[in-house]
Amino acid sequence: MPLPGPLTQFLASVHPYDNLPDTALAALADKIDARTFPTGETVFTIGDTVTNLYVIVEGEVEITDETGVQLSLLGPRNSFGERALLRGGEATRTATISNNATMIVVPSTTLFKLIGTHAPVARFFNRRHDKRADGKDLTTMPVEKLMSRDPVTCTPDTPIREAAREMRDRRISSVCIADDAAFRGIVTLRDMNGRVVVEGHDPEAAISTIMTAAPLTLGPKALVTDVLHLMVERGIGHIPIVDGANLVGIVTQTDLTRAQAMSSADLVGRVAKAANAEEMARATADIPQLLVQLVETGNRHEVVTRLITDIADAATRRLLKLAEAELGAPPVPYLWLACGSQGRQEQTGVSDQDNCLILSDDVKDTDLPYFAELAKFVSEGLDTCGYFFCPGDMMATNPRWCQPLKVWRDYFRGWIANPDPEAQMLASVMFDLRPIGGDETLFEDLQSDTLNRATKNSIFTAHMISNSLKHQPPLGLLRGLATIRSGDHRNQLDLKHNGVVPVVDLGRVYALQGQLRAVNTRARLTAAIDKGVVSKSGGADLLDAYDLIATMRLEHQTAEIKTGQKPTNYLDPSALSDFERSHLRDAFVVVKTMQSAVGSGKGALG
Repeated sequence: MPLPGPLTQFLASVHPYDNLPDTALAALADKIDARTFPTGETVFTIGDTVTNLYVIVEGEVEITDETGVQLSLLGPRNSFGERALLRGGEATRTATISNNATMIVVPSTTLFKLIGTHAPVARFFNRRHDKRADGKDLTTMPVEKLMSRDPVTCTPDTPIREAAREMRDRRISSVCIADDAAFRGIVTLRDMNGRVVVEGHDPEAAISTIMTAAPLTLGPKALVTDVLHLMVERGIGHIPIVDGANLVGIVTQTDLTRAQAMSSADLVGRVAKAANAEEMARATADIPQLLVQLVETGNRHEVVTRLITDIADAATRRLLKLAEAELGAPPVPYLWLACGSQGRQEQTGVSDQDNCLILSDDVKDTDLPYFAELAKFVSEGLDTCGYFFCPGDMMATNPRWCQPLKVWRDYFRGWIANPDPEAQMLASVMFDLRPIGGDETLFEDLQSDTLNRATKNSIFTAHMISNSLKHQPPLGLLRGLATIRSGDHRNQLDLKHNGVVPVVDLGRVYALQGQLRAVNTRARLTAAIDKGVVSKSGGADLLDAYDLIATMRLEHQTAEIKTGQKPTNYLDPSALSDFERSHLRDAFVVVKTMQSAVGSGKGALG
């Protein structure tokens, strides 16, 4: 079948080749070829080595996964094969001619030369949509890049006087206490002044008698902003960095340049010192502008949502302290937990509140009014701060979600044993629980016990998988973008419920299958890949797709805020460039692929 005009002329009408200069298009003429393929012919199958990129001129090509599920039905001006080429050459899909096709064949060497010499082509084939900064800003880099790696230590039995002399000679403000088994604690100059000089503690006594045992610590992969937030919220100046039980470094205030502190730390500080919810709300009112700043300075989406969530966490803890100051000390230990986007540390510019209370089993009926008042105080305070009440009443103010630990155990056991639709919905929400304030020991055994029970119940797991498939990517019959058909958001895409939520649901299923304790979606996907719950290729594709969708969602909210609108999750695809629509569609196809894989019981792409 003859081509409708020269090959390069046709390519010049297809993105991204439409951005190539005439000289580059002319140079392509001798490198590319046109071939015809009859209906039913397989271009390549899973496991084959792909050596060419194919651009369809006429006809149709069906792309299927390893289960035979159709992922795409591609027509003229679409291309395929690049995914395999960019991942080393091995095909993870099968391409079959479904209607006699004529295609331009671009050899891999030619494609890679185009990518290496022409920025528009490189951007188009960059599946990670990686405009984000890579930890170059101080506050978003891992603390392992900033921490002092050889903090001064002494053993628990070291005399206080000897430790003080060491601190003086080395001109340091703290000393860490450790033995062969593990890191034990820390002593600062403030401790020396307060407990030895002021209180008259024996300077010949062991340093362990004045140390702060089990102080707040962070892991080496935490962000420098995590250090800043802990310091300003808790009023401390030293954060030991531990890997497991081992001390690997320390970060102090002198390690940080305040001029480089992001405003998220400032907001956390203002929230942590607020005298009431109204004062707190004046700080949280700056969150939309903070979102704009974080996105426009090139931070990755998971960093942005983490920093935004930190403010909600600080507000919750401050409200808990204010509630206790007003109501008195709690009659029994309790733990306030967040679920939903706050629980996953994925809050954006628009967030409701999802929370609950776990009470000690020692609680008495006469104690319950105290916790009802505490829940009311905190939830109303959060609403004042802009975290509106949950439409589904998934809040600690609902007596159902303010219960002793033994009742929570019964809840989870019942949901797992009898996974009816309500149980599936509740289990999905509650699998995202994260402790915010109170006695965290109330949650540790509950989480591990629940994961163990859930994983062993194949019926429950099957129901959770089925539930995870209720939110579908917005793809039409031929895998084009499918917008909302009616209502206020007609002709728009819902980047929350049809964009990030399907990936959130998949992450939750992987966490269940692998007994993964992570709650954050990206952390769940990474852990699932590392543990083999999902294949490396499928997991990598899903991470890329999630990054693109989540980033586009934040960029959309940023654009709305800058024009004076309230941020939403609804995007008109006609506002996107061809480039953006193409990659967004590809991302949705990947998510659909992974849903098909988990739905068929195969787990992931090969």
